[in-house]
Amino acid sequence: MTHQIVVQSLQDLPKVAASILEMTAQHQHLVFWGEMGTGKTTLIKEICQLLGIQDTVSSPTYSIVNEYHGNEKKAYHFDLYRLKSVEELLNIGFEDYLYEDAYLFIEWPEKALDFLENYAQIKLSLQEDGQRLIEINL
Repeated sequence: MTHQIVVQSLQDLPKVAASILEMTAQHQHLVFWGEMGTGKTTLIKEICQLLGIQDTVSSPTYSIVNEYHGNEKKAYHFDLYRLKSVEELLNIGFEDYLYEDAYLFIEWPEKALDFLENYAQIKLSLQEDGQRLIEINL
């Protein structure tokens, strides 16, 4: 099932993030697709805020994964853009994260998909008028 949300401005993000959490409530693993600059990390920051995460949420571009602590459970934020192979993914212990009772937010998820079973896909795209289109596939 696919849902679409149009984001007109940053002021829409709290409501959008709440809708995404509601739609994906059965999924702890969320994968984010979109070109650079479409707002993947910005959206993940907003989702983390709703989960009660007080940590500073930033893109783990160079660290590959950031760990955050929320009100009820941890969240791991992955940015796999810089990984060149599945072996590199395994070397960071990716499989171990799958067995934790934690949220996994994965940007650039291509190399991780074979390891995921029950996940939601969130695709962001920039529209010609500057708005963002978010497609949620469950």
